[in-house]
Amino acid sequence: MMRTLVAYFSLLFLCISSSYALKYHAADISSLLVVESQGVSFSDNGKVAPFEDIMKAHGGNTVRIRVWTAGQYNTTYGLKLAKRVKAAGMTLIVDLHLSDTCSGRSGSSSNSFQLADDIVRYTMQIVQQFAAQGTPIDILQIGNEINNGILWPVGEISVNGINPVSQLLNSAVNGAKAAGFSGKTLLHLANGWDWSGLDSFFGGVFIPGALSASEIDLIGVSFYPFYDAGATLSALESSLTNLANTFKKPIVVAETDWPVSCPGVTLTEPSIPVSAAGQTTWIMDIKNILVGLPNGLGQGIFYWEPG
Repeated sequence: MMRTLVAYFSLLFLCISSSYALKYHAADISSLLVVESQGVSFSDNGKVAPFEDIMKAHGGNTVRIRVWTAGQYNTTYGLKLAKRVKAAGMTLIVDLHLSDTCSGRSGSSSNSFQLADDIVRYTMQIVQQFAAQGTPIDILQIGNEINNGILWPVGEISVNGINPVSQLLNSAVNGAKAAGFSGKTLLHLANGWDWSGLDSFFGGVFIPGALSASEIDLIGVSFYPFYDAGATLSALESSLTNLANTFKKPIVVAETDWPVSCPGVTLTEPSIPVSAAGQTTWIMDIKNILVGLPNGLGQGIFYWEPG
């Protein structure tokens, strides 16, 4: 099976980079090795080429790879894909989910002290492994859509509040530093359109003696048009403007996409067509919001997941 990517990448990354150059023209391509193992290849103007080379040729400069503690997307998988990302000359983001399962966020221990020690060692080992094979991490994402915490039950915000999460995130940063990490750190929440949720999390997570604001370089948000009726472009603009003004951190839309087919689903921007042209409009609209943020704090878009 072959998929033609030239039109997609030409539109997506030129949209992101035109007129105002967002720093990160990115995509999460974590499933690439899985897709390729199923016999899928990719072409650019009829010529078969590696996915990452096509992406780079059409303006992409950054790739995110998820890493799970176990399962399909484990460290070995991430290391293999990272070699290709770096060989293509792109910025590498490693997205540590910090959970035993994708959705459950279960912890390996109910003892917070032991768990903090575990997370220091785990993060240190991850950073060391990527560096040792010549693919150092440029941006380390600590947790994935962590609105209600990491590593349950200890880090479950709805049960234990945000203090344990702050401690665990601080442990992750300390582990990275112990391994000599010199890149940027990223915190990522879902529902970037929901200012109340963002304000609650970021207003509480920076705690003296635990995670400090200075330890986080980037804030990332997800923004999808089909999970909640409140996820409108106008709500995103308002929310991210508040986020920039309040926390003064560079901001990326760390996950987004728009469908070319979505039967039976109500989308939050019905004026945008469900098509490839609609994808272009959606990305341009998000880009314009980021460009308009105060003090140039809008930094990039990560598309999920073009493979």
